[in-house]
Amino acid sequence: MFEEELSTLSTADLLESAAEERATEYRSAARSLVHAVVYADRFHPDVCADRPGRRASDGRERAVVLGGEGCPPVMEFCISEYGAVLGVSPGVARDYLANSLALRHRFPFVWARVLGEEVAAWKARNLARDCEKLSLEAALYVDQRVAHLLDTISPTRLAKIIKAAKMHADPAQAKAEADEKTRERGVWVGQSDEHGTKTCVIKAASAAVRRHKAKIDEIADALLAQGDKRSIQARRAEAVGIMPDTAYTNELIAQAQQHQHNTPTPNPTPTTAPHPTSAPDHTPAPPSAPAPAATPNAAVALRNVATGNDVSTGRASGVSPDPGRHVTSGRDIEPGPDIEPGPDDEADREAPHPGESDLPDPLDHCDDRTTEPFDAASGGVSDAGESMTPDELHALAARLAQIKRDAHARPPGDRPTPARPGKTEIYVHLTDHTLATGTGVLRAEDIGPLLATQLTDLVGHGPYLVKPVIDLNKAISSDAYETTNQIREHVKLTHPTELFPYGTRETTNNIDLDHIQPYNPLGPPGQTNTQNLIPLSRYGHRVKTHAPGWKVRRIDPQTIEWTTPHGFALHVNPTGTHRVPTEDS
Repeated sequence: MFEEELSTLSTADLLESAAEERATEYRSAARSLVHAVVYADRFHPDVCADRPGRRASDGRERAVVLGGEGCPPVMEFCISEYGAVLGVSPGVARDYLANSLALRHRFPFVWARVLGEEVAAWKARNLARDCEKLSLEAALYVDQRVAHLLDTISPTRLAKIIKAAKMHADPAQAKAEADEKTRERGVWVGQSDEHGTKTCVIKAASAAVRRHKAKIDEIADALLAQGDKRSIQARRAEAVGIMPDTAYTNELIAQAQQHQHNTPTPNPTPTTAPHPTSAPDHTPAPPSAPAPAATPNAAVALRNVATGNDVSTGRASGVSPDPGRHVTSGRDIEPGPDIEPGPDDEADREAPHPGESDLPDPLDHCDDRTTEPFDAASGGVSDAGESMTPDELHALAARLAQIKRDAHARPPGDRPTPARPGKTEIYVHLTDHTLATGTGVLRAEDIGPLLATQLTDLVGHGPYLVKPVIDLNKAISSDAYETTNQIREHVKLTHPTELFPYGTRETTNNIDLDHIQPYNPLGPPGQTNTQNLIPLSRYGHRVKTHAPGWKVRRIDPQTIEWTTPHGFALHVNPTGTHRVPTEDS
């Protein structure tokens, strides 16, 4: 209906109408920010009743500073209800409240422009987030320098101006952030996409990354010698799955070298491209150039079918405006030092709880040029490859499987690394029809849905063990407070993600399992059972145990009902979080 109304407008009127809708969007976003700061004001520690705890680190509620220096503290459990009612995770709710408070208290000029509907709220929130670590004085300086530019230039140029302004306002903080980059090396495994592909990001010393890529390219060349006609990138991705098995890798490379020695080809095109060793540009270094003493960070992204756990990092800092209250930074609502609520906590969960800078002007010399995130050499060889028929792929898989058997059949003295391949445990959910026919859709834990034909890629060419199916309809119990490995595995398979409203944590082996009905040390046996346990992040566990007014109960084997302190009801089940009407609504 609305589209039909617009179709009758002239082009000029249509554009005017679009501009009006954009203004309405600005107005609505600004009002949402005002809602957030008014809500936060109602949970200032001076307004809320005292909730004394035995220790600041026992999991009870604390005052947290959201948004950075200069922002007032709030009681941290207010974040949970705000997110639940708005339909976002606690982490997103925390960020929204933090950005809103920062704009009002640290960026008054930007805040005024947002309220005047002159600046998009999302751009203002990005500014507040990027400057959260700055001191109040530095944030006020950035506010003065960029407020008039926030909605008039491109995001790329604006980001550079903000970065320069931050460096000008607080050189010490800028240096600290630069030093922090040197501690950001690591390996991160992302979520699987709908095709069973994961993304792995490696950030390490440049020399280490180049050696890693050189080995990948060597394996990719060996696959080419074995008849793999796919593109270089496809062979590199295949190499990632081969490389952990050292014996298999060495055997494959050795047979490829022997094959190339017996059947030399004229003018071969190598997979690898020359790599610079230390120069910032992409000019190849001479073969004899020595390695640099210090190697900067480098990053390479690898995509392959694999399993793994997501890696997350956090930070926390303390600020105590009131000696009688423990106040911490609100950046992480699941701080590491927090102690998991124990049986004593669950039993009483309903009880009352107690300078000048010589840096150049930040507005000078800014442009919109972007940089390539990866070296040109990362994918510097152009090779689209050829498509392979199913028969060719089957023959290639057979050859590779034979090479792997040869590698591990050699006596230990004849192979460089006698270690057996690593073991990976994979849970696969499939129907009896798929199991019998080899067709259909299955679901692999930590990966998601896959075609049955993709199971070969998942298992690989090595041996595998099929374990009996676990009957998730059969309850398992224990008399102790602690969960057994069998109970934890049962809960993990029943509830793949946490059951807090709009929670984002996957149910891993180290997630908290909380008793729905608090554990009573003097109660009946079997209280720790699969029907009375739900997976929760540490923050969700603390809210359930220590936040007054929250209620939770099980509706059916798959559904948990949460009621917030102000009477909002939400059901959490395998289809997500759903707000449900209550008697008062």
